[in-house]
Amino acid sequence: MMLFHSIKEEIMRASVEFFSNKPIKSFAQTNRKYYFCNENQMRKDMDNQEEIFPVVNEQGEVIGKITRGQAHNGSKILHPVVHLHVFNSKGDLFLQHRPAWKDIQPDKWDTATGGHVDYGESVEEALYREVKEELGITDFTPVFICKYVFEGKREKELVYVHKTIYDGAVRPSETELEGGRFWSRDEIISNMGKGIFTPNFEDEYSKIFG
Repeated sequence: MMLFHSIKEEIMRASVEFFSNKPIKSFAQTNRKYYFCNENQMRKDMDNQEEIFPVVNEQGEVIGKITRGQAHNGSKILHPVVHLHVFNSKGDLFLQHRPAWKDIQPDKWDTATGGHVDYGESVEEALYREVKEELGITDFTPVFICKYVFEGKREKELVYVHKTIYDGAVRPSETELEGGRFWSRDEIISNMGKGIFTPNFEDEYSKIFG
């Protein structure tokens, strides 16, 4: 058996059936979820490394294809992603909490929706698909802001940035996310540079909304 989100001190104090595979809802010290799972179950929760993405140039023209694993192994091959910043009418910004099993920036707060464009899919199709999958939102009107190249430690992405104003219900995916909430501008600014947000979010927010 393997510990999905490992903290030894918590395990020693937790009274659980080791082979139950049931989530422990909370500990006294934290409100995170922990899972005991075997290797096959853990693999199901991880990103599909064989998923196919398009390779693009900086103009967004498709020039090839690549697997997720190849895109995130340090090759720095440019591939497209979509971002949607979800504001409410008060000006607060919704952020998603990335789960610990993500292969990029685990356990960080990030842009409301961010996802890859699949091979053969348009940017608009990818945006609506990702927003529905991650936030359960379908009745929104995206406004395109810009596109730019982001280079991280392991990946290089052509980012298509959008925003929307939305006051309806947000239902973060229980399988893809660890929840989410609206943040005020003051909250975001005061927590910059503390390892709470993804570097990509901090850079994008500062340049576009800062």
